[in-house]
Amino acid sequence: MDSSDQRRKRKRILRQSYSLHHLLSVRSLLVCFSFFTSLCVLSYTTPFRSSAYRPVQVVSSLSLLSSSISRKVKSVQDFDGWLLPLKIESRVLFPDHVLLLVGGGKMEKRGAEELECVYYGKFDSIDSGDFDKKKVFSVDEYDGFRSIVRCPLPPVNYSSVVNLKRRGKNGILGEKFGFGVDSQTVNSWENVAYEATLDGDSAVVFVKGLNLRPDRESDPSQFSCHFGLGKWEGSERFMLTTKALTAAQEVVRCALPKTISRNHDKAQGIRVTVGATPHARNRAHKRVLVPSVAKIFDSGAVGKKRSLGRKYELCVCTMVWNQAPAIREWIMYHSWLGVERWFIYDNNSDDGLDEVVQELDLENYNVTRHVWPWIKTQEAGFSHCAVRAKDECNWVSFMDVDEYFYFPYSTPGHQNFRALGYASQNSLRALVANFSSSSKTIGEIRTSCHSFGPSGLNSPPPQGVTVGYTCRLQSPERHKSIIRPDALDTTLLNVVHHFHLRKGFEYLNLPQSTAMINHYKYQVWEVFRAKFYRRVATYVADWQENQNEGSRDRAPGLGTEAIEPPDWPQKFCEVWDTGLRDFVLANLADPSTGLLPWARHSALTGKN
Repeated sequence: MDSSDQRRKRKRILRQSYSLHHLLSVRSLLVCFSFFTSLCVLSYTTPFRSSAYRPVQVVSSLSLLSSSISRKVKSVQDFDGWLLPLKIESRVLFPDHVLLLVGGGKMEKRGAEELECVYYGKFDSIDSGDFDKKKVFSVDEYDGFRSIVRCPLPPVNYSSVVNLKRRGKNGILGEKFGFGVDSQTVNSWENVAYEATLDGDSAVVFVKGLNLRPDRESDPSQFSCHFGLGKWEGSERFMLTTKALTAAQEVVRCALPKTISRNHDKAQGIRVTVGATPHARNRAHKRVLVPSVAKIFDSGAVGKKRSLGRKYELCVCTMVWNQAPAIREWIMYHSWLGVERWFIYDNNSDDGLDEVVQELDLENYNVTRHVWPWIKTQEAGFSHCAVRAKDECNWVSFMDVDEYFYFPYSTPGHQNFRALGYASQNSLRALVANFSSSSKTIGEIRTSCHSFGPSGLNSPPPQGVTVGYTCRLQSPERHKSIIRPDALDTTLLNVVHHFHLRKGFEYLNLPQSTAMINHYKYQVWEVFRAKFYRRVATYVADWQENQNEGSRDRAPGLGTEAIEPPDWPQKFCEVWDTGLRDFVLANLADPSTGLLPWARHSALTGKN
């Protein structure tokens, strides 16, 4: 081949190569242009400055980002099997611990044994290398995006910007171990947007720090919601902003931005906060954004779905702290009465509650545990559960683990509520199903409570509370509710188990002779003492506080210290009532052994 032919061949190759590169370049430009156009459309609202609202604690002395104390976030391949990269996204300072929200992968509970919390002195320099460390309290799954690490409070004169290191290793967690830090901010649990979920075409945001009045709706025009991605500790970020539709207590409901309402999948993982515009003397002040650790997680989209396309007739929602010894009896008993689905909101339990819930679910009791780390937020948690259960349940009972439905003998006068005679299996589900078919306006069923005392006992009854406690106060106390989720007011207002209903719906009080709730409120002292130290309701005074001492929410005659009264076993005993004990022994005990279902499980497994 002559040289001219070779030159022509090289030119053809060059032209083909040029055309290919040119095509790739044009395609790349088009892809980039489309991407940035989408961002511009998505970010059509106003910028904001996160510095408008200052957190309680800021700026760490030292961050655990690399072996050279670099502030750059590193990614790695693995950290003992955890999916990575892991990043400390947020920190929340509670009265008794620091909560770390860790994103980037799933962390197993065994991580608590492998990690240490690391603290740096407030006045140490970045290069000092001096730090203190403590054992991690616990590691837990949280939502679909993050895990939780709970750390002890920092020592005196140490920063609240807690980081992590691997136990037994020298130095800090570097890039080899995969922990980065997105933020050096520590938020106060008293002033933070802490949770968010979807409800139709609106977002429901749960927030502390607004100080709205209990059991009252507030003016929503003072509030707005702000949706965005990425870190919030920057100079300016562009976000989507919508107006608030309702505001009450710790719950703000806002319309979804149009780009999200058309496709709810876009909302998953988006961080959201609430903006407030205080008014004083008819003058509006500058809008203030509440610090936020809340990301939208539509748990209903990934939760359990009812087979055959119909809803469960009866579900139960509760919030618990350290109720592992009690929850099995409570769930087994009410499942016999017809409860089909259980939502357990775990408020920082450390007594193995998660293991009991897993066992019950494997035994086909249809139980799920939702980690709810926010203290003093029972009403907000119930509002969250009502939204979550709406697509799954026709009726939801909101009750505590020490409360048990009881049906006395039915007479002809009760035939509108259930069959004559003693309650049969699934009788509670049959009762609410009757209202589903017969009434379009009943949105809440209220049942009065009898409060039981220690009944002369000094230690927990081995057969369970329903059999062991048989003496109570004579007069019933406040009621508890079973509600229709679709009948609730859009504010989701509730105070201690009582919800507000939408216009057109009403509540019904069940006659005391038809149904009661046995509330085992004052148990033996060792059980009651734990309750003394920890209450989860937002608007109910703690036992230690010198408030509302005459309230029925407090133990009559008990002061503000956890000191056992000398006559505690005999207190709160005015009427001997063995009705539920006799009913349980007659209907649930094994005919051959006499064991109750929860006692039979203990006998088989050796667990108490």
